[in-house]
Amino acid sequence: MSDGPGRAPFDAVLCDVDNVIRFYDSSRLHALERAAGLAEGTTMKVAFAPERDLPLLLGRIDAQEWVRSIAETLTGQVPEPTAWELGAALLESPFHANDEVVALLRRARVHVPLVLVTNATLRLEDDLTSLGLADLADHVVSSARVGLAKPDPCIYRLAASLAAVRPDRCLFVDDSEENVEAAAAEGMLPVHFRGAGDLARALEPLFP
Repeated sequence: MSDGPGRAPFDAVLCDVDNVIRFYDSSRLHALERAAGLAEGTTMKVAFAPERDLPLLLGRIDAQEWVRSIAETLTGQVPEPTAWELGAALLESPFHANDEVVALLRRARVHVPLVLVTNATLRLEDDLTSLGLADLADHVVSSARVGLAKPDPCIYRLAASLAAVRPDRCLFVDDSEENVEAAAAEGMLPVHFRGAGDLARALEPLFP
């Protein structure tokens, strides 16, 4: 379908949460790693390995079970109490919202449906409330709630159906190149997010 005069090339915005809207402060975790003689990022590498991360994101285990699996894997590299402390520090890393991104998405939602599509834990709803973002989107598609995780094509189709828009009329925003490529394969208009400017440029057709 060609766009009519003045019509944006999309009728809905599907947007990731982490590293687009929400950003984490890992400074305490990194300090603990340095104190334990570990390279910065070691805990995340362990935690986000698919065999530990995916069960959490699909809602099959809770956050404390995830911390346990991290601690069990790290024990041997560091003493067991330190391994647990590292896992807990990752889980409890403070986070904040990017105000510029939030403002852009609120402006976009005046014109088209907004659906958050995110690989997240069962804590997502509480986290959005704590950020003052419980009302940001028309729908939230959380992997832990729907049992699907990006880049599974089914989660993209679900998000489009909730927006009541064909996939080829959806703008999809994500910081992961793999997830963006999967959206493009579904016919969506992909935006690889590296900063708020990427989102602003993509949304320009909506704003007079």
